[in-house]
Amino acid sequence: MELKQIATAGTMESSDIMITLSPNKTGLEIKLQSNVEKQFGQQIRTMIESVLKQFEITNVTVDAVDKGALDCTIKARTIVAVYRGLGKEDYDWEEINKWIA
Repeated sequence: MELKQIATAGTMESSDIMITLSPNKTGLEIKLQSNVEKQFGQQIRTMIESVLKQFEITNVTVDAVDKGALDCTIKARTIVAVYRGLGKEDYDWEEINKWIA
């Protein structure tokens, strides 16, 4: 799938993450800012990549500003950003529940 527009989800509050997705033509690029990047940077990137893979999104730039978000929050924010970027408002909860457990 291809994103139709730039989309953002999340906040800059403690224990949250702000995910901004921008369509591109060069593949997946993740730019991560986090105080815990040395300890958890790879895990955060893996969470984001796994959601994008489920949606078959390959050409996207991800700007992620982490403030100590848990894995479930990272997944949720990425899912919302993808739906917004696709211009969709009808969440397929049954499908999402199959791969976020």
